[in-house]
Amino acid sequence: MIIITGLGLVLTSCGSKTGDPVFKYSVDEFADIEVLRYQVPGWEDLSLQQKAYIYHLCEAAKSGRDITWDQNFKYNLDIRHALEAIFENPSVSRSGQEWNDFLVYAKRVFFSNGIHHHYANDKFLPACSRTYFASLMDAAGIEPARAEFLLQVIFDPELYPTLQYQGTEKDLVEASAVNFYDGVTAQEVNDFYARMEDPSDPHPISYGLNSKVVKEDGKVVEKPWKVGGIYGPALEVIIGHLEAAREVAENDVQKQYIDELVEYYRTGDLRMWDRYNITWVGDTQSDVDFVNGFVEDYDDPLGRKASWEGIVNFRDREASRRTEIISGNAQWFEDHSPIDPRFRKEEVKGVSAKVINVAVIAGDNYPATAIGINLPNADWIRKEHGSKSVTIANITDAYEKASEQRPKSVLTEFAWDQAEIDLCRKYGSVTDNLHTDLHECLGHGSGQLLPGTPANALKEFTSTLEEARADLFALYYLADPKLVELGLLDDPDAYKAEYMSYIRNGIFTQFSRVELGKPNTEAHMQNRKLIADWCYEKGRADNVIEKKVRAGKTYFVINDFGKLRGLFGDLLAEIQRIKSEGDYEAGKALVQAYAVDIDPALHKEVLERYASLELKPYRGFINPEIVPVVKDGDVVDYQVVYGDDFLEQQLYYGKKYRTL
Repeated sequence: MIIITGLGLVLTSCGSKTGDPVFKYSVDEFADIEVLRYQVPGWEDLSLQQKAYIYHLCEAAKSGRDITWDQNFKYNLDIRHALEAIFENPSVSRSGQEWNDFLVYAKRVFFSNGIHHHYANDKFLPACSRTYFASLMDAAGIEPARAEFLLQVIFDPELYPTLQYQGTEKDLVEASAVNFYDGVTAQEVNDFYARMEDPSDPHPISYGLNSKVVKEDGKVVEKPWKVGGIYGPALEVIIGHLEAAREVAENDVQKQYIDELVEYYRTGDLRMWDRYNITWVGDTQSDVDFVNGFVEDYDDPLGRKASWEGIVNFRDREASRRTEIISGNAQWFEDHSPIDPRFRKEEVKGVSAKVINVAVIAGDNYPATAIGINLPNADWIRKEHGSKSVTIANITDAYEKASEQRPKSVLTEFAWDQAEIDLCRKYGSVTDNLHTDLHECLGHGSGQLLPGTPANALKEFTSTLEEARADLFALYYLADPKLVELGLLDDPDAYKAEYMSYIRNGIFTQFSRVELGKPNTEAHMQNRKLIADWCYEKGRADNVIEKKVRAGKTYFVINDFGKLRGLFGDLLAEIQRIKSEGDYEAGKALVQAYAVDIDPALHKEVLERYASLELKPYRGFINPEIVPVVKDGDVVDYQVVYGDDFLEQQLYYGKKYRTL
């Protein structure tokens, strides 16, 4: 075992070898969450320089943690610091139901990077009493007036009830707790940026990506996230680690885009952000790579502000052969896409794809993370310079291995018959990975905007429709004989496993994640529901997807896979048209008709059946620690050490990476 000096954190390294049967993936469960850990295969094959580079990049990624917490809600950091003070108080009795209820609440806050559910957006409340919570704060020495204010924020269900409001009755900005705006309305924000944007600009700036919009003295103003501005202290720490990483970078290209990223953090200049992305996307040869910055805008109700995130990874060379085949045939896929030829790219540029293993997930990607990434997001950079796509192998592997270690499964409960179960078990993992590859490698980078169409034309529906477009691209091509021709599948019917799983999940099982009576609000879940429900409705006359009931249980069975593929192609064509033309009203109509409202009877049924499986609908991870090995004052190696305590890691991070 290794002890991190000065912090009292003990990390065990048992079962550290990849594929070691004693490695236990699941480390904690609470509320609706299961916490896993992942392995880092191939670490010992890296050079000392590569390990050092990864180590410093990981430190840069973890140092942005406080930014994410503050972006999610303006009082999140105060609440987290109060929780940390309570856990640091040795006099607190750690027993009894009230303590257990408090512990679950605290873990939920740590997991969600705040007091709103990481996926469902709604504020969750403690099960312990307010009086008990107040006594913990008092014992921890929290100033009474401050404690009373935070307790009001925590316990009052009417205060800041949702992270990101997506309804139609209230103002999207005013009703959202996310900390991107203050004192302004959605209309004021849209008007503010409309004055800046030029639809004729072939290289439009991503206005608002890295700033907060507030009203001061009755005037709408923008405050950038940069050194000397909001989040300056955290960005200075991140820069320090990036500069240390630069000294041990693999090549000059990495050094160049680190310099550009640092300059962007210092100035807040979004043109520099574009320069960084262009240099970064051109680096397809380096084994080690990273994402660090204000990147994805899913959490902004207006689809403009980006949450901070960090990921550090290195190439899985064997697995990357699959994605290299896909990206090498990008032009073929684009040319044969079932969309209007006007919306196809005549020349697909710079599409690169690889399978990676992450060494750390951070910011908005921690503890819950994506299994695939496609960047950069600017459409003009994608068109002129290409995009990078990755599938995260060790995360998907951890999901699969953790499921194998449990006695019950969603598949056996919700699949119609043994033939469906057998096909999904045989090909489910292969086709699921291929779906992710196609979604990330090609789907997001496919198609083009018509001249004059603003990148943000779909506004609050951008994320849902973009995810649907990429999913549909992948679903359509999974059934194409080209995949067998390329050697990516060995059975022309293998795709049916993914079709079965996708429809079953999109139309039914994914709502095990949503509280009964609540709408479907998360962009990826909306995308899946939109696709499944639209296809179910449009294929009703031909009975393409059939709803069956047996012994009081509902199942969704695909009767005609060929026609379902045709429906995927039809919907892809329409959503691509919506994006290419910037048809806001048509996009809005699709999302509101198919993506939001959940059938209450199906919802109740899926919650009851899922509960019987004793599974948690949400999963996330703790990170391994990369620990320098010092001999005679020199770092001679870096060791990956696997911890097994979620709360311990949260408290450790709270001490080591507190920057705001």
